[in-house]
Amino acid sequence: MAQNIYDNPAFFEGYAQLPRSVQGLDGAPEWPALKAMLPDLTGKSVIDLGCGYGWFCRAAREMGASEVTGVDISEKMLARAAELTDDARIHYQRSDLESLILQSNSLDVIYSSLALHYLPELDTLSGKIQQALKPGGSLVFSMEHPIYTCATRQGWLTDDSGVRYWGVNQYQAEGQRVSNWLADGVIKYHRTLGTTLNALIKAGLIVSEVNEWGPTQAQIDAWPALAEEAERPMLVLISARKAQ
Repeated sequence: MAQNIYDNPAFFEGYAQLPRSVQGLDGAPEWPALKAMLPDLTGKSVIDLGCGYGWFCRAAREMGASEVTGVDISEKMLARAAELTDDARIHYQRSDLESLILQSNSLDVIYSSLALHYLPELDTLSGKIQQALKPGGSLVFSMEHPIYTCATRQGWLTDDSGVRYWGVNQYQAEGQRVSNWLADGVIKYHRTLGTTLNALIKAGLIVSEVNEWGPTQAQIDAWPALAEEAERPMLVLISARKAQ
């Protein structure tokens, strides 16, 4: 089972202060690019894997989805999602994504934001996703970019000559990475971009788009801290579909 770090009080408190927690999708600078990868949601059955506060679940309904399910491992996240939601067509479910059961040919769109890097492998979930999608259905997700997750010393470093650089190493060495982000001992998993894409292809999904996301100049002007994200991609956004 993936680590349930979001129910750690220190982590949850820190996460609650992030712009994407306070402002929702408006606080997620990658959202416009991710939204552009979505199909028309009108009348669609949608699930959000790792739904957190349920921001996307509510947005999907506003975009016309007929039924939306949000899945998360964290009781604290789901409780907050329920507090923010007043819609009988949005349902929340507590489940680990590794043991998640999805009904075959039941979903039009499967979405996930910044959750899949917590899973030790993607082959199993990719197979479940392929089976759960209706013919022509879409998968759209984001995850931490492997150029970011590979670092055993994540952060800006300075060499002997005073030049700052991003601490990237051990890209080919896939596996567990432990960081102290918001709380000590946060476990994530590094895999190469090829491994992620091949998991989708092996499952029978057709990869539609890969966006190694970086901020626009307008976003950097509005939010100067994003300048670091222009130096190397922190996120990768991927869309795939099931054949008709």
